[in-house]
Amino acid sequence: MSYITEVFEYLNRTSPHQTEFYQAAEEVLESLKPLIDKYPKYAKHKIIERIVEPERQIMFRVNWVDDQGEIHVNKGYRIEFNSALGPYKGGLRFHPSVNAGVIKFLGFEQIFKNALTGLAIGGGKGGSDFNPKGKSDTEIMRFCQAFMSELFRHIGATTDVPAGDIGVGGREIGYLFGMYKKLANSYEGVLTGKSLLWGGSLARTEATGYGAVYFAKYMLEDRNETLEGKRCVVSGSGNVAIYTIEKLYHLGALPITCSDSNGMILDEDGIDLALLKELKEVKRARLSEYLQSRPNAKYIPVSEYPQGKNAVWSVPCFAAFPSATQNELNLEDAKTLLANGCICVSEGANMPSTADAVHEFVKSKICYGPGKAANAGGVATSQLEMAQNASMQSWNFEKVDAKLADIMKHIYISASTTAAEFGEPTNLVLGANIAGFRKVADAMIEQGLV
Repeated sequence: MSYITEVFEYLNRTSPHQTEFYQAAEEVLESLKPLIDKYPKYAKHKIIERIVEPERQIMFRVNWVDDQGEIHVNKGYRIEFNSALGPYKGGLRFHPSVNAGVIKFLGFEQIFKNALTGLAIGGGKGGSDFNPKGKSDTEIMRFCQAFMSELFRHIGATTDVPAGDIGVGGREIGYLFGMYKKLANSYEGVLTGKSLLWGGSLARTEATGYGAVYFAKYMLEDRNETLEGKRCVVSGSGNVAIYTIEKLYHLGALPITCSDSNGMILDEDGIDLALLKELKEVKRARLSEYLQSRPNAKYIPVSEYPQGKNAVWSVPCFAAFPSATQNELNLEDAKTLLANGCICVSEGANMPSTADAVHEFVKSKICYGPGKAANAGGVATSQLEMAQNASMQSWNFEKVDAKLADIMKHIYISASTTAAEFGEPTNLVLGANIAGFRKVADAMIEQGLV
């Protein structure tokens, strides 16, 4: 039995029923075989056994009261996975699907994503099974305050710096920060994704989506291709999707789809970005309302999706940007994209492609940017926000965006050169995993057995 297989069997035995975590761990561990074979020091220091176990897992009860006076109880999580490169850094997700396995997978991915940025940040993740949808602002405020009343004792500007994720936007960050400030009696950059009025960074909202498009741009440039004039499909309609669409327009592409949990929009003339922002950022409405202003567009409800497939990926395109959630793109979707001429996939969401879909993309040798590399722009700009907070400065949008573009180029070069080093120049899954792991692993060895 190989060393990697032994570690994976250990995970199955000690962390039962954590499907998403197994998926994330298996992808990384399989990629590491060439590195482990070449450099026995990682096995000697038991780096893999150590890196798959979080340094700290925090689980807590969150009690809150709704507008009708009824008491509710939710679970809260914070996994502080690895601090070899810097303070724990990763978002908070509020969604009914959140459980220990989901948060663990997200935290594990975050270690390597953060390492790839070249910035001094470790990996962590947190959240709750609380669902903000349909809740009043007052109910969301009460929940956030209750959540922070426990979390505050575990975080700090040089310890653990959470950010937003699904279900946690500017409103939630505001309520969380206000409660932290009150409880800790300290005004510090303990959360990122803050309002520009009190310590936020320009371009933070846009960063993940912009970064995914920059990553696609760099992949395509290496093959003498460009996004200009090309049809692109995007899933999702949150921050990542909206600003992926915006940056695609900046580069002359034509994004023609977006989606939410109820269905998708296909607009052959190009998604109306201003309308999408109004529906999702202002009205918090469903995408079906898009047709009221754009009657020539087509709305396809989830009930009419092809069986076992996501209709977004059935639209012929040059490039695809999965920007919604994990495992939204399966093997059949991948085959459909490739059959329809797609030559570039850049993941804005965390692990949006199933393992089989990833293998299909890698086998096809298209430009495939895995999430831990392609969507690292968000956490990279969070670290830039931390740097501005620490120096009590505020940079203009152009400066932050230029730094983001440089970071995404660094990530692409790091992943692609590492892939070439191990004999698979088009396999950025291999390249990103080994490059991220090697940086963290070497730091762990140098810092001793802690």
